[in-house]
Amino acid sequence: MNSFSVGRLASGWRWVLLALTLAVLSGCATGPGKNPRDPLEPFNRDMSRFNEAVDNAVLKPVATAYREVTPSLVRTGVNNFFSNLGEVWSFVNNVLQLDPKASAETALRFGFNTVFGLGGVLDIASEMQIEQHKQDFGQTLARYGVPTGPYIVLPVLGPSTLRDTLALPIILKGDVVTRIDHVPTRNSLYAARVVSVRSNLLGASRVLDEAALDKYSFTRDVYLQLRDNEQRNGRAVVDEDDGALPPEPLP
Repeated sequence: MNSFSVGRLASGWRWVLLALTLAVLSGCATGPGKNPRDPLEPFNRDMSRFNEAVDNAVLKPVATAYREVTPSLVRTGVNNFFSNLGEVWSFVNNVLQLDPKASAETALRFGFNTVFGLGGVLDIASEMQIEQHKQDFGQTLARYGVPTGPYIVLPVLGPSTLRDTLALPIILKGDVVTRIDHVPTRNSLYAARVVSVRSNLLGASRVLDEAALDKYSFTRDVYLQLRDNEQRNGRAVVDEDDGALPPEPLP
């Protein structure tokens, strides 16, 4: 798996599992059926089954082992570190969206957490109540009127839309980890980010696996709702724990 695939995988699975989490926590229920925003549903369902097979074979076992052997404090530090790296790309997109307040606060967050938070391991900025403004290039395109387009499930990379898929080359350029020249270090960071994101959502995926629900429809509907809400509000939904679930013991 190349650097691009690993980096995008973290982002894609973050959305897949955030969608599953929100569906479970909200108690919403939908069944199979036609959705005008999903004209590629047969293809997308096949890709979802493929992605689920990859998750069950590789990602879920590794994430489970990581969660079992890594102390909670360390996992929080890892989450904070990658969240802090993401502030750089959020800053760029806030600037592109001509939002001076969000740009300034994002720059402050990155500066404080990097300098005083041991490179971002400690989230000093949140303790100082500096608001987080997560943004990506798909939201920037939406800011300038680019339509969402149909829902697409990318092989291995997870849920997307046509607009977000077309933004992938720019997203790659905006990922700070891609700027690391030392290949082993760069790939190690990609892998650590994927495992960290997946481990945070083990509880939600387990609950949904045990429920008699159409997981594909859940993922699609909640993913699209999340993206719509972010674009309508002009900023990312606040996610202070960077995708972490409320505490839930694993069996």
